[in-house]
Parts: sequence; C-alpha cells; structure tokens
Amino acid sequence: MRHVFADTGFAGCLVDWARDLLRATVEIVHKPTDQRGFVVHPRRWVVERTLAWITAHRRLARDYEPTARCQRP
Repeated sequence: MRHVFADTGFAGCLVDWARDLLRATVEIVHKPTDQRGFVVHPRRWVVERTLAWITAHRRLARDYEPTARCQRP
C-alpha cells in the first residue's frame, strides 16, 4: 500500500507515522464545511465501506480465542 485514505478522526500522528515507518501517503478525507445531511464524497465512501466490511466480518477485527490452541486451522 502506498496511498491510504483516512477519516478526519485519524488526522493526528497517523500521517507522520505512515510516512516515516511505512513510506505511505495518508490522505485525510474531509467533509465540506457547508454540508448538511448525507452527501456522498468521492473518497469518503471508500473509508466508510472498509470500516463496514471490518465490522461485518468481526473475525478480521477481533481475536476471540484465549489461546493459540483454541484457533481453528
């Protein structure tokens, strides 16, 4: 990954960390200041979709096994 899109909540140290450690560019996706209600933005939906996929497939986001022996192969 060389170019990453992130929501405004990740605008802190993530940009510097990704640049220095991963050599990746992080683009913070902002919503327009005059926005009212729901509006689809060109890249913001990619961020939201990715978060929705991770949440829907919780096994990808959390490790429920207390030990390695409990893992499924």
